Amino acid sequence: MNFAEVSIRNRTVTLVFTVLLVVLGARAYFDLPRLEDPEFTIKDALIVTPYPGASALEVANEVTDVIESAAQELGQVERVVSRSERGRSTVTVTIRDQFGRDELPQVWDELRRKVNDAQRHLPPGAGPSLVLDDFGDVFGIFFALTGEDYSPAQLHEVARMLRRELLMVPDVKKVEIFAAQQETIYVEIARERSAQLGISPAEIFHVLREQNLVAPSGFLDAGPSRFAISPTGEIRNVADLENLIIRHGTGASSDLVYLKDIATIRRGYQEPPSTILKYDGKPAVGIGISTVSGGNVVTMGAAVQARIAALGSKLPLGTELHKISFQADTVTVAINDFVTNLGQAVIIVIIVLLIFMGLRSGLIIGAILLITIGGTILLMDLWGLTLERISLGALIIALVMLVDNAIVITEGMLIAIQRGTDRLKAAMDVVSQTAVPLLGSTAIAILAFGAIGLSDDKTGEYCRSLFDVLLISLAISWITAVTITPLFGFLFLKVKKQESSTVTQPKDPYANPIFQVYKKLLLVCMRARWATIAGLIALLLLAVFGFRFVENSFFPDSTRTQFMIDAWAPAGTRLDQTERMTAEMEQYLLTVPGVTNVTTCVGQGTLRFLLTYAPERFDPAYSQFLVDVEDHATINRILPQVQQHLSDHFPNSQIVARRFLLGPGEGGRIQIRFSGPNYAELRRLSDHAVQILQADGGAKGIRIDAREEIPVVRPQFSEAQARLTGITRSSLGASLEAAFSGQRIGIYREGDDLIPIVARAPEAERNDPDAIRDTQVFSPVLGRSIPIRQVVSDFTTELEDMIIMRRNRMPTITVHADQSQGLASTLFSRIQPQVEAINLPRGYTMEWGGEHEDSSKAQAALAGTLPAFVLLMVLIVVCLFNSLRVTAIIWLTVPLSIIGVVVGLLVFNQPFGFMALLGALSLSGMLIKNAIVLIDEIHVQLKAGKIPWDAVVDASVSRVRPVLMAALTTVFGLIPLIFDVFFGAMAVTIIVGLLFASVLTLFVVPVLYVTFFKFRPS
Repeated sequence: MNFAEVSIRNRTVTLVFTVLLVVLGARAYFDLPRLEDPEFTIKDALIVTPYPGASALEVANEVTDVIESAAQELGQVERVVSRSERGRSTVTVTIRDQFGRDELPQVWDELRRKVNDAQRHLPPGAGPSLVLDDFGDVFGIFFALTGEDYSPAQLHEVARMLRRELLMVPDVKKVEIFAAQQETIYVEIARERSAQLGISPAEIFHVLREQNLVAPSGFLDAGPSRFAISPTGEIRNVADLENLIIRHGTGASSDLVYLKDIATIRRGYQEPPSTILKYDGKPAVGIGISTVSGGNVVTMGAAVQARIAALGSKLPLGTELHKISFQADTVTVAINDFVTNLGQAVIIVIIVLLIFMGLRSGLIIGAILLITIGGTILLMDLWGLTLERISLGALIIALVMLVDNAIVITEGMLIAIQRGTDRLKAAMDVVSQTAVPLLGSTAIAILAFGAIGLSDDKTGEYCRSLFDVLLISLAISWITAVTITPLFGFLFLKVKKQESSTVTQPKDPYANPIFQVYKKLLLVCMRARWATIAGLIALLLLAVFGFRFVENSFFPDSTRTQFMIDAWAPAGTRLDQTERMTAEMEQYLLTVPGVTNVTTCVGQGTLRFLLTYAPERFDPAYSQFLVDVEDHATINRILPQVQQHLSDHFPNSQIVARRFLLGPGEGGRIQIRFSGPNYAELRRLSDHAVQILQADGGAKGIRIDAREEIPVVRPQFSEAQARLTGITRSSLGASLEAAFSGQRIGIYREGDDLIPIVARAPEAERNDPDAIRDTQVFSPVLGRSIPIRQVVSDFTTELEDMIIMRRNRMPTITVHADQSQGLASTLFSRIQPQVEAINLPRGYTMEWGGEHEDSSKAQAALAGTLPAFVLLMVLIVVCLFNSLRVTAIIWLTVPLSIIGVVVGLLVFNQPFGFMALLGALSLSGMLIKNAIVLIDEIHVQLKAGKIPWDAVVDASVSRVRPVLMAALTTVFGLIPLIFDVFFGAMAVTIIVGLLFASVLTLFVVPVLYVTFFKFRPS
């Protein structure tokens, strides 16, 4: 069956399907889901286990070890990283790459069962553990709700109302309230007054704990009816709490005392708060909105804004919603930019075709290009793909490859018609001759991207749509090339009558001077074959040498009109002190020219509003700024200025001002991990690495994840005296907690709110460090409270680890740093020899993390699947030509691409990163395709009976235009991407690499062919 004959003889059917492809493709474009970044699965779950009062070491040994053991029983686990700090254990479980999104829910259920089974092994007072498997949820819309005349509680109530309303918006998955201040009722018990009355704190706590509990009261049967019994007496307001009666003593000697007589009751907010959010210095509550998987963030964003506008009077006057991150706007701008680039690329390609192929041929190929794009978008919609950064870039990359097949068919038909062949026969002959070679070469071009399509790691998942789009588009391009293209050629390709009538002496289509100059140069190279081969080898060796001067990177920085600043005050800094420091920083940032808004978060990172953003865990000494700017181009000017100013004015803090990343990655770009049994030794090794980074001078934000050691006050408990008074260590601890931090003793129910009741000492007592000696602890033996100095012999201060980090159950400390300027790889190459020269004691190891590790893993994942695809590509060539020599000739052209790649990256000052690597892989597919088309024509000429030498020359001349046209359309079509931050390196790699390699292919393939087959001039 000849595809051309079928499509031409059934032209009505062919044209109807052609129109359908265009119309349905245009409609599908508007239906496609839209996102800023492609979705990739964060295969992490957090297991959080409280252990109040325990030190970091106690948490690590008694809690974290149990949870780690349970988690590692899962066969799907890749690694377990734990963070043990005073009172809390956080274990991060990462699942192996081969387990995809659909399998994760089952994995997390199994993890929950393992963790639940481990609860019985936890020490008393620890737990229960909480498994958080939604850690990777992305809140693409992130608002800050402010209201200068509103209290934090009122703002929280408005936020809750908005959450109820916005959850009903289509495509909304979750609405999260962030940094709302927890209302708290404080019962501040005066030490002297309670001591005078001899009231035990336990008596007060018991009454408060029991008074407002919901307790079953049963039912009363009266005749045929049943009535519920519900006694009064619950606490309805602070006045009820003040008038709560405390009974102390027993029998006739017992007294009744109002709570207000011995304590001050105050309604306020949690002190200190766990997290503080501010927008331009104004207190705020965050509202994060996530999109359902596969949802359209643009339409959801519009619906969210419409819903907020429709609320109208429901939003209290004076409250404002500010956009911290609004992905709908970002996606719209990004897609508009890419559509503009796509449109420019289409126009450029069509203009190139019109210039070099002629009006009719150019219009035919241009029409085929638009039809193929329409079909691609239609199948993307049916396949469930999303319009995002990678898939849009893939469309442009595919665009310049889509015309290759159509060029070959159109060129073949044009030459045949010019030689006098009937148009139907010309179409049938060309398709019959080239359909299989074009299918094989198209398959090879697709397989060149196959490694990224099957890569299981997060980088592969992030870039997978690149392969999906190219698979769809190139497959359609072959189908349209062998069906619609010959039909259009049959309908529209014409030649002048005098040309078609000259049968005996048809016009030579290769009389053009360009073809003749190429023929002369080719003959020179073929005759001096060994000199040509030697020259190419020399160029290749020179390119390999020059590659050492190309810088390396993983993924580039984002063009987001926002950058972030991380600031770590000294370990142990109180959150309120951190807030004061950040307020000064915030005031400065708002005065920087070009800065429009500043969002400040104290105590932890914000909600994950970008897939590539990893929020920092809770730390009272940590703060983060999200700084909005007018234009992303100004960030390069602002960043060094901000970094220098903040570092100079806050020398005791570690400050890192940086842009957002495109692509996966978290933590410092440079990470050095030391693992071993002794934490003190790990601190010594990490300090050595810190000194190397500091001495280099090119690093900023040098820090360790374990932070510094912090002082701890240790009251020396006198066992003998405690026994005499009946005081235990736990009662001593409870008294100290209530006196200074506050002890949660009950719940106040107000509507659907549960407000904690916290007992603590008055401010004058708890803010005086010396008052610790006079803290009262109740003695059940004496029946009254006594100062703790009677059961504490001394107070000492010691240093202890604030955080204990472990990786796969081995104590590990990681040094983080970022480059001050340039690329992280440049800093890495300078410090690598020095860090690796650190003398490690027996049992200790050092590993590189950060960008180096991410890049190595991504490349290793590619390398793991690449051999299989290379083998398939080789087998396709073998099957096409049934010759090992021809296969060798074709594959020997691939290394030629290195020459152009190195030249392009050096000239355009682009680093060789992951996207450049993908460009190099795609380039190999393009080169093999060119070589296949050329050698196939050589075989056609040989079968026609030509002298072998002449067959090689004539075939090469006949393939000059298709090869150069494919190269030129690619080069000019990719020009818009050169200036794109994400695809720039890939575009340069393909453009310059293909320019060099295509020209060289036109000479190398014929030279190698006559060399391998020992052809001689006729």
